[in-house]
Amino acid sequence: MQGALTRYRIIAWIVGVLLIVLVLVGMPLKYLGDNATVVAAIGPLHGALYMVYLLLTFDLSRRVRWQFGRMVLVMLAGTIPFFSFWAERQVTRHWMPNAELEPALNG
Repeated sequence: MQGALTRYRIIAWIVGVLLIVLVLVGMPLKYLGDNATVVAAIGPLHGALYMVYLLLTFDLSRRVRWQFGRMVLVMLAGTIPFFSFWAERQVTRHWMPNAELEPALNG
């Protein structure tokens, strides 16, 4: 279970950072600066990695037996800027069994 948590945490941060770059840099450049280069590069990358995020979230949720609603909430976190960081913290601090959590937090 520790491996699933670590994989989830890494992809949550990657997806979160890419979404912030897309929204705070790419979109203003596209619509205010008439330059779609960042959106063209980051958009598909974020989309592909979001699919990986969904798979890893599903894997983690099945291992710790989350309820369906919690799994969906965590999955949707990758679509709202900054929300994936909150969800990652919630999962790590509050929604994981404590015995499994210690090595993942300290490693």
